[in-house]
Amino acid sequence: MTDEPALGLDLPQTADDRGAYRVLARKYRPQTFDSLIGQDAMVRTLGNAFLSRRIAHAFMLTGVSGVGKTKTARIVARALNCVGPYCKRTEPTITPCGVCNTCIAIAESRHPDVFEMDAASRTGIDDIREIIDGTRYLPAEARYKVYIIDEVHMLSKNAFNGLLKTLEEPPPHVKFIFATTEIRKVPVTVLSRCQRFDLRRIPAETLIAHIRSVASEEGFDVPDEALAIVARAAEGSVRDALSILDQALALAEDGAAPTAESVRAMLGLADRARVLDLYDLTMKGDVAGAIGELRSQYDSGADPIAVLQDMLELTHWLTRLKIVPDASKDASASPAERDQGLAMAQRLSMQTLTRTWTLLLKSLVETRDAPLAIQAAEMAIARLCFAADLPPLDRLVADAESRGPAAAPPAGAAGRAPSGPAPRAEARATAVRAEPRAQPADQPAAAAVPSFEALLKKLEDEDHLILKSKIERSVRLISFAQGHIALAFEPNAPQQEIVTGLQQNLKRWTDGFWKIEVRQAGGAEPIQKTREDAKAQVFAEVAAHPLVKAALETFPGAKIVEVIDPEIVDAPDIEEGSDE
Repeated sequence: MTDEPALGLDLPQTADDRGAYRVLARKYRPQTFDSLIGQDAMVRTLGNAFLSRRIAHAFMLTGVSGVGKTKTARIVARALNCVGPYCKRTEPTITPCGVCNTCIAIAESRHPDVFEMDAASRTGIDDIREIIDGTRYLPAEARYKVYIIDEVHMLSKNAFNGLLKTLEEPPPHVKFIFATTEIRKVPVTVLSRCQRFDLRRIPAETLIAHIRSVASEEGFDVPDEALAIVARAAEGSVRDALSILDQALALAEDGAAPTAESVRAMLGLADRARVLDLYDLTMKGDVAGAIGELRSQYDSGADPIAVLQDMLELTHWLTRLKIVPDASKDASASPAERDQGLAMAQRLSMQTLTRTWTLLLKSLVETRDAPLAIQAAEMAIARLCFAADLPPLDRLVADAESRGPAAAPPAGAAGRAPSGPAPRAEARATAVRAEPRAQPADQPAAAAVPSFEALLKKLEDEDHLILKSKIERSVRLISFAQGHIALAFEPNAPQQEIVTGLQQNLKRWTDGFWKIEVRQAGGAEPIQKTREDAKAQVFAEVAAHPLVKAALETFPGAKIVEVIDPEIVDAPDIEEGSDE
């Protein structure tokens, strides 16, 4: 058997391990808090707690998969029960020796007083009842009985409820350690009884340094670019990084170190530099060049979905470069990539980047669902190329309004095809200058809705009575002008429904863009409330009239139902000579 690695992370071997290969994720498990990377805040807190003897009775470890939750739980169990190399230690220690029988037994998951339970397979109240019954007895060998429950969020409701009382007031010889990837699924009543530690994703530079040292211990000099690819694919998970590195080392032939190209091909990823080139061609609107580059990467083995994911990630990185200057220090990017990224971030506007992000998200879903991913990816690239240099919508509207109606085309021009392909910018300008739909000669588009009252009248004429009623009840009009309405809403009003209905109908009536500006306060009273107030005032005035007051007093229980203005009511026709 070979010597133990210098990192000091190797587990003691069991009979089952002798002569068998152990994957790197198992071989280099951390056995002390010093070898636990990327969790400095938790290590410092636990270290101070052990030194001051302020050790909690229950710990909750949460984080994404592969950041070291279960490994940390085992280290805590060893720290609680380590007796030292000469079996003379009587108190918990933050630096377990790793050589005493207790440390070795816990590391091999065979200590009788350290119980590990997988809540994914043992979820019921009966399993928790076994734990509760076991807490009544003192530990057989160790200082503490330690219960490690992995994926604790998968326990049933009854199991959680059964655990609560024991978890709040456990016997002094019992410690609980929970691990979960779904902290939001753990009841608050359980969280409040635990000391919580959030294990963070490992930063890229820390992860690269760790897997470089592991590769060196294995006798491989892996280039930095390949290590950066592994760290980026692991997404902050040490276990995933070591698993990918293990696969990359096995891929290498004749004991040679894996290269960036071999790691990229193994993961089905596109070349990062080539993705930058593809992104640059796309943002310049070079459709032929961009699709050609995508097809070339596809022929080289890149997955179209992975290419779009890389472009999505690149869009986010460029946006961060534009907003946060420190983003250029990303350790997973090479110096050449950083320089090219900074140049692109300075050239592209925020509007272009946000629009690209939205289009890529939609395209990624389409590509995953498409029968042939490469075809969907090529269509996505073509769409991005044509949308890359589009001006913002508000600028298009302003340009269209400033130009006025476009001149009518010469007679017969509509039927002739252009002599050659027009540039895309010219085609877009022509589209912007396109004349709106024809309106009747006596009804110009701008005058179709001259006022807010006219808007409500058109809604009534077209039987949009529900929308009209909601507007009259909920809208506080602030200002009305052609193309722009400013308004506020009453509490609990259906704002989105009203704004969408107004924009759709106004665009249909005027064939133009209307901006609906929603403010938090201000504006006149809603029309319905104004009507009700006016009606109430009329009723009050009528009720105060002496004749009406006398009539109401003469007939107890009578009330005013309606007030009719005699000036607007037609008088009955009276024939001449009638006695009426």
